[in-house]
Amino acid sequence: GHSTVLLELDGRRVLTDPVFAERVSPVSFVGPRRFHPVPARLEELPPLDVVLLSHDHYDHLCRPTMKAIAAMQVPVVTALGVGARLERFGVAAERITELDWGEATEVGGVRLTATPAQHFSGRAAGDRNKTLWASWVIQSARRKVFFSGDTGLTPQFADIGRAHGPFDLVMLEVGAFHPSWGGIHLGPANALEAFRMLGGGTLLPVHWGTFDLG
Repeated sequence: GHSTVLLELDGRRVLTDPVFAERVSPVSFVGPRRFHPVPARLEELPPLDVVLLSHDHYDHLCRPTMKAIAAMQVPVVTALGVGARLERFGVAAERITELDWGEATEVGGVRLTATPAQHFSGRAAGDRNKTLWASWVIQSARRKVFFSGDTGLTPQFADIGRAHGPFDLVMLEVGAFHPSWGGIHLGPANALEAFRMLGGGTLLPVHWGTFDLG
């Protein structure tokens, strides 16, 4: 649910923005709560090759989940600045790779490229935009996936499509949306426009039906 997706590409497994907690909040007893249980517990998943984190908002970077993943010793790829947060959650520094837009790394047979997104970051009043946010290109030997993370509609989607497409699968956020958020979230209509700009493929809508954020 939300932006948590388990991908298998040529036998390599990537888990995006893993949120397995009951709430997306700084504390466990208040804040937006799940509409439904998680479809599988974290410990029920098959072995993971890499965890991909788009940015540091609570509905994408989940402290309890990342503490559990730290114990699993799975490599984590994320945007600039997020690594310090992960280290505080117990993820070993040597297992964290931070990327700027346009940078790429290969982990466990999967190539991950950070691409632009139009959003913001922060987990408290005083740390807004202290870390980077990104969309992502996820590539194995035969498959290529685009993951939007959180973003508003930007002309850079056309650039990403030209530079990195065509994509087998395009994962775009469509929900938890309010019309006034058009600059930082796609919503359904702009997701379809972003899909067109990226060059098509198969669309998997994410970021909907799990938490009441809009």
